[in-house]
Amino acid sequence: MSRPLPRATVPRTYWIAGAAVLLALLFAAAATVSAANGTGNDSGSGNGSAAARTPGLHSPDAGFARDMAVHHQQAVEMSFIVRDRTQDEAVRTLAYDIANTQANQRGMLLGWLDLWGLPKVVADEPPMSWMGASGGHGGHAGHGAAKPGALMPGMATKEELARLGAVEGRDAEVLFLQLMTDHHQGGVAMAEGCARQCETPVERALAQGMVDAQRSELTLMADMLKQRGAAPRG
Repeated sequence: MSRPLPRATVPRTYWIAGAAVLLALLFAAAATVSAANGTGNDSGSGNGSAAARTPGLHSPDAGFARDMAVHHQQAVEMSFIVRDRTQDEAVRTLAYDIANTQANQRGMLLGWLDLWGLPKVVADEPPMSWMGASGGHGGHAGHGAAKPGALMPGMATKEELARLGAVEGRDAEVLFLQLMTDHHQGGVAMAEGCARQCETPVERALAQGMVDAQRSELTLMADMLKQRGAAPRG
């Protein structure tokens, strides 16, 4: 059984961003319980109509929840892979924080889909198509297309994941930081899309928390790569 990941000293701005995400998660949990109990605030006629608050199947709210749950799952997977490929305290701490935060957020997103009575997978829905659902933003505008072999922008391919699992030490640290940098860049673009387009206030708040935290982590990872004589890819 793997031992818990050690803690490390990281920039104060990183922990501030992490605290913002935690607050967003707590707010989201409270709002989810409130909605499930039928006590959520409604600015309408006061009849508490669930239909008025429930996102549609192809809405930005539902699309973001489905896609980001998949996106987050890969980040968790990469974090667990690197945990066993290096003993570097800073990288292991970062991997622990990413895995813990994104696993919790993924659970929240899937929980909302359950609450809304919506499927977690829609067979005929292209990834990220929800980003063109409102506001005139094209499905992949502004953040590029997914690379060959990857499901969504920023996601690693099977070959890249296999390579991460085959290297050790500094090579594993650099590859993880590069892959996670790409991953976060794609995730930030998606979260910005939800913060702009989603209609569920608590989901918008969580998305903005993701943007803030992942931008902070991007800065941290750039510094960690520089310390190892490397740089982000592309």
